[in-house]
Amino acid sequence: MAELDRFALPTGSKAPEFSLPGTDGRTWALRDFESQKLLVVMFWCNHCPYVLKWEDRAIELARRYGPKGVAFAAINANDATGYPDDSFDRMVERAKAKGYPFPYLRDESQDVARRYGALVTPHPMLFDRERKLLYQGRIDDNPDRPDAVRHRYLEEALDAALAGRRVDPPTRSVLGCSVKWVP
Repeated sequence: MAELDRFALPTGSKAPEFSLPGTDGRTWALRDFESQKLLVVMFWCNHCPYVLKWEDRAIELARRYGPKGVAFAAINANDATGYPDDSFDRMVERAKAKGYPFPYLRDESQDVARRYGALVTPHPMLFDRERKLLYQGRIDDNPDRPDAVRHRYLEEALDAALAGRRVDPPTRSVLGCSVKWVP
């Protein structure tokens, strides 16, 4: 487990370009989301206990905010050799089993994760219409008990951005499993 709050991609930074294969059989690029008001990019994986704790909440957010013009994309950059649960085939199985309402993308080279400054899984980042970073941090304040959540950080950031307000604060520490870099 890691809790980190030093980010490589500062608030206001432009979302780095990407072109990655999705579990749905298509290749997704940043431009594929240009019609959406906001974009949430989540660095994700199959095996991390923190992803698994927050997974249903992320799915629910994507379902609720999709009709409001918010796109979500999950990117798995973990080393699949050392962590076979994060292989592309397992990603396909996971996306199908959970009914992901967002593309689940494979960053085999880990280049996209490095450009975004991904630290842990999950590591959500919210970008505005111009794809400038508005928020990065936790989904909420209680991964262990959804019924005890007091602060829904990502949801609060989404609501502020959709209302044209400044996201405050623009960063919160991320909590999760470190990204599994290829040795």
